[in-house]
Amino acid sequence: MDWPAFRLSLWLGLGTVVILLPLALWLGRFLALRRFRGRGVVEAAVALPLVLPPTVLGFYLLVAFGAGTWLGGAFQALFGRTLAFSFEGLLLASAIANIPFAVQPIQNAFGAIPANLREAGATSGMAPWAVFWRVELPLAWPGIATAIVLTFAHTLGEFGVVLMVGGAIPGETRTAAIAIYDRVQAFDDAAAASMSALLLVICLVSLLLVQRLTRGIGRRRHD
Repeated sequence: MDWPAFRLSLWLGLGTVVILLPLALWLGRFLALRRFRGRGVVEAAVALPLVLPPTVLGFYLLVAFGAGTWLGGAFQALFGRTLAFSFEGLLLASAIANIPFAVQPIQNAFGAIPANLREAGATSGMAPWAVFWRVELPLAWPGIATAIVLTFAHTLGEFGVVLMVGGAIPGETRTAAIAIYDRVQAFDDAAAASMSALLLVICLVSLLLVQRLTRGIGRRRHD
């Protein structure tokens, strides 16, 4: 068992959730409640990482993180190292790759809240922020929790984007998925099997949790 790689995957998953959750809350709620020209384009862009091959997404991110770009150049000027093949670059790439897993469940959750509940809060004198915190957020919580679980679980298993952007630097960008691949290449089937089994259990538990949470959203949508 490659525990350093597994710990790095856990930190990467937690960091991705922390970065994405505020953005997903804002964007998911915005897409659920607003109707505007170009909404379909925005939703397609959000869903793009679901259908785009991870190596293609990883290639474009690798180019964007290069020292010759404004983003990569600014990072190198500030920290004295490249954004590509660093944990920070891997974290940013993971956040981008997981946008649909964070935004779509939250969008569905806010979209399932009956409009009359918001109207009741507004007519009772509650400020918009109070309606959000005291009415919408508790009702949307199953979708928010689903987004957290899916983002974390998908990050643990991500391979293509991680390999393209981060490589396999031990202690820096070598995640559990990369470690499994390396063990298979080295014909160390026992180590690969133990790490694969651990990730399998985590992902299975995550999916069971998501099922319970999404059933709550479905029941509210049909009420």
